Amino acid sequence: MRENRIEALIDKAYSFIDSSYTELGKSPQEIERRIKDVVDSIYRTGTYAHTPEELEFGARLAWRNNSRCIGRLFWKTLNLFDARELRTEEEIAAALFKHIEYATNGGRVRPAITIFAPQMDELNIRIWNHQLIRYAGYESGDGIVGDPASVSFTNQCLELGWKGEGTPFDILPIVISVNNGAPKWFSIPPQLVLEVPLTHPQYEWFAGLGLKWYGIPIIADMRLEIGGLSYIAAPFNGWYMTTEIAARNLADERRYNKLPIIAQKMGLDISTNTTFWKDRALIELNEAVHSSFRANKVNIVDHHTASEQFMLFQQQEKEEGREVNGRWSWLIPPLSPAATPIWHNSFTEFEATPNYLYQKCPYHAQQPDESPQDK
Repeated sequence: MRENRIEALIDKAYSFIDSSYTELGKSPQEIERRIKDVVDSIYRTGTYAHTPEELEFGARLAWRNNSRCIGRLFWKTLNLFDARELRTEEEIAAALFKHIEYATNGGRVRPAITIFAPQMDELNIRIWNHQLIRYAGYESGDGIVGDPASVSFTNQCLELGWKGEGTPFDILPIVISVNNGAPKWFSIPPQLVLEVPLTHPQYEWFAGLGLKWYGIPIIADMRLEIGGLSYIAAPFNGWYMTTEIAARNLADERRYNKLPIIAQKMGLDISTNTTFWKDRALIELNEAVHSSFRANKVNIVDHHTASEQFMLFQQQEKEEGREVNGRWSWLIPPLSPAATPIWHNSFTEFEATPNYLYQKCPYHAQQPDESPQDK
């Protein structure tokens, strides 16, 4: 059994080193030497370690390979924080705070990834959060207060001893477990969390809704696979596309469900679908999110620009002789998809490595919600 695992790891490591070193312009001699070192290490110890260059390039390739991401044009700009030497929950939390501060950058969002030690028999680091920054969801007699998508995790945090204020926009703590031990929670320092209050350029009443959203999405629960090694704690971020917040997080009936109140404030008839009240309210909600982020100098991209950027990425990949890995249902934006160039294209989804992959939730057996762009 061990021999099979070793041979499988050697095959994956060989493929990664050979292809990535070739793309990086390494000489055949360098490739041969590195592969020999890796194979020797695997036979001797059962594993191997990526160099910082391999780790950074592997993380960038994982972004380029991911079939569901519309923002891959910028895959070469991903910044690496190599945190593989950290072992305690306190050290890990400090590294995550550093990531938040660096990536937020006062609103000039920088793509970044923090990679902790890969999963091994004697080492297992997990971050319990779906995103490092996310709002809590509380069950009450009058329904959910906050984000319904966060109820399960919020309950876990409450059981661990965390207490929120009970508002619709409480920032959840970061929860970390090491080697399957008891999890520890850490409140994010408030000065690190950039939030954008939502207003509307035409509707003065919009500010009275009290809506806001955090400025940066940092996905924390996916597994990064590079050359046969599995990094199960590797949070990463880009910047928001407007529709992720406005057409999903704030609009979905299973999330904040704000379209009815916005439509009523607009004076629309919500008693029938034929007034297209949902569509009209959704447009104004997107306008509010986009204009608010821009007014507060926080990076965000509209779905039409993001779609054009993706088509440029596809063209660049074609020129390099590479097929784009894509899942159409995720790449089309949730607002006016037929008005974007992606709508008229077809894509093939295939297994590609390195990549960011789903993994089981550490606190229950439920799989992540795979709804398109439900971040």
